[in-house]
Amino acid sequence: MRILDLVTPKELSRVARLQLLARQVVEGFCSGRHRSPHKGFSVEFKEHRPYVRGDELRNIDWKVFGKSDRLYIREYEEETNLRCTLLVDRSGSMRYGGQRAGGNSPEVKTKYDYAQQLAAALSYLMLAQQDAVGLITFDDEPRDQIPTRSRPSHLKAVMKALAADATRRETDLGGVFQRIASKLGRRGLVIVISDGMGDVASIARSLTQFRSKNHEVLFFQVLDPDEMDFPFSGRIQFRDLENESNQHVVDSQSIREAYLQRLAEHQAELQNACRRNRVDFFPITTDRPFDDALHEYFAMRRRIR
Repeated sequence: MRILDLVTPKELSRVARLQLLARQVVEGFCSGRHRSPHKGFSVEFKEHRPYVRGDELRNIDWKVFGKSDRLYIREYEEETNLRCTLLVDRSGSMRYGGQRAGGNSPEVKTKYDYAQQLAAALSYLMLAQQDAVGLITFDDEPRDQIPTRSRPSHLKAVMKALAADATRRETDLGGVFQRIASKLGRRGLVIVISDGMGDVASIARSLTQFRSKNHEVLFFQVLDPDEMDFPFSGRIQFRDLENESNQHVVDSQSIREAYLQRLAEHQAELQNACRRNRVDFFPITTDRPFDDALHEYFAMRRRIR
């Protein structure tokens, strides 16, 4: 799996120019390359930890395995800038794609397509500046879990996990986030890429849990333009992408006003939950070039900092 399978060379060139602004995002964690007291893979041995799927086999301590019949990884002191974990939603609702999705990018047809490209660009950006990147995809449970690494070769594992299709499963964002938060290691940057369609109170509790562990959190909310302005007319069948037995034929005009009002309430509640927890909230629609959205986000962070 190559990054070019998800991101075009032109887009990669634009993403590369984000590196200078991206440094502003991690300003609170580092200032250039520095000796870190945290564990990684560099010079000075620190301790052992149990092997988990995705770890490099060459880092297994086979002497310990011979004595204990258990797999352990040797951890070292490292030079590092930032530890970033991407949380990418691949639940059923992310499979929606209207006619305007993608704008000038024919590869983007659904919200999950957009989330894939956004996560691919962020992974490329972080690894290009020698930051460490990990990935967790999820629906109703955490699925692919790629450990946090800073090697350029790590990009292949991230791309492979991102290339998986969205599922038809339902999800409880707050519940999944809380399970993930309990497993994350030392502090870093957590980037959520999801449509944010869930119970806001539950999501707020999970954001509080992330922040209580000193993670900095960014929430990219990916929505289709249809979800924002409800352009439908006449009688139309709506089908639940997370529960396909749930289908209704309705007069779109009769529910449009109520839908838009409820959406506005949901968005306000989600934004307030993020603000209370000092989480950066950035909604994006899938008709917008993702690299433009990244430019605007990093410019905003630069002004704030």
